[in-house]
Amino acid sequence: MHPSDGRVVSNFICQALRGEDITIFGDGLQTRSFCYVDDLVSAFVLLMDSDSDIIGPINLGNPNEFTMLELAEKVLSIVGGSSRLVFKDLPQDDPRQRQPDISKASRFLIGSRQCS
Repeated sequence: MHPSDGRVVSNFICQALRGEDITIFGDGLQTRSFCYVDDLVSAFVLLMDSDSDIIGPINLGNPNEFTMLELAEKVLSIVGGSSRLVFKDLPQDDPRQRQPDISKASRFLIGSRQCS
């Protein structure tokens, strides 16, 4: 994860480590889900090793979502410091929810395991 990659996790962490206010767009109630890269790679391997009659598209990822406000509060609780949460206007193209439907992956690739 590069500090300047523009992604929310690295943005929040870097802002907190520098003692800057953490920028939350909108009300912070928009949700995201995150997946460990190791889990995603494991799912890709399962897909590559699956029967030839299993064809895509198959969504992979973590169906467990949480709000940007929860993420910012978690970062603050871990990093500590004096950073405050600052709310700015939500960009027009920002989705309210990002949650993959991995039911097909669970059914055909993973069984009872989920990418989490």
